Amino acid sequence: MSEQRPTLAVIAAEAGVSQATVSKVINGRSDVAPSTRERIEGLLRAHNYLPPGRQGRGRGSGLVDLIIGGLDSAWAVEILRGVEAECARRSVATVVSLVPPGEASPSGWTALPALHRSDGVILVTASVTPSQRAQVERTGAALVVIDPIDLPGNGVPSVGATNWAGGLAATEHLLELGHRRIAAIGGRKEMLCSQARIDGYRSALERAGVEVDRDLIRFGDFQHEGGFRCAQELLALPEPPTAVFAGSDQQAMGVYEAARQGGLSIPRDLSVIGFDDLPMCDWLSPPLTTVRQPLEEMGRVAARTLFQLMDGQPLVSPRMELSTELRVRLSTAPPRP
Repeated sequence: MSEQRPTLAVIAAEAGVSQATVSKVINGRSDVAPSTRERIEGLLRAHNYLPPGRQGRGRGSGLVDLIIGGLDSAWAVEILRGVEAECARRSVATVVSLVPPGEASPSGWTALPALHRSDGVILVTASVTPSQRAQVERTGAALVVIDPIDLPGNGVPSVGATNWAGGLAATEHLLELGHRRIAAIGGRKEMLCSQARIDGYRSALERAGVEVDRDLIRFGDFQHEGGFRCAQELLALPEPPTAVFAGSDQQAMGVYEAARQGGLSIPRDLSVIGFDDLPMCDWLSPPLTTVRQPLEEMGRVAARTLFQLMDGQPLVSPRMELSTELRVRLSTAPPRP
């Protein structure tokens, strides 16, 4: 045959199927019989028709692995909602695999793509070592990380939010209200998003000429318990804060409980601001002022990025950050005289 690529009609004729079926295989659609898919992919590879990201994979299972630390929070559910919606639009099934919190990067998760014959992997809140990436690549699966613990090396695409800008906006809001004793509760210290939010908090204080007091900075785990424990420590200080910037809405809810047990009223005695803008923020008492990060859209963007890799399309940038936005409700007010 000529070195020029054949048309879909030629490949369809050789495979004994319609052009529409060949197109479905090229686009990773799942509604093709496995034996038919295998026959078509063999012809596509023989004619050098598959894009670079799919050369030699021989997969086409129509499955994407979403590997996440748990679904016991609204944060995780919003991410899943976005990934699943975008996968459904492409007629690709989503396999959700749960790993214990803090263990999103053991060698065990890298076996899942081969086990499921997945076309791609979306890894949530984890780190990726070069050896882990190589192990995933050997299966032929594409890889994208949402909210990585650290900056993934070797060009691993990642999706996050403008965490530094969110921390800055939250703290500037409290400063504009007149607060000067502003505490901050981050997530785990090693997490990139946690560090960025705390850095934004520090930058806002420095810009306003307010000294950064290390006693007012705590690190939790982004969960209710961490926020509660850190808030208790902060409220027990000889000079407690008049406002708390919690690095997640769940931690902010822990601050609410610590304030209630301490006999404090929000926002009369203590202003509280969170981060995420989970659906329950409107239903807290009082409704929570927070920094919105577009969690569902982060899931969608991660899935779209994965499909670009699967289709062999170049990425504009390996790191994508979606904009955050301050949502002011009733949990913040000027400090009492």
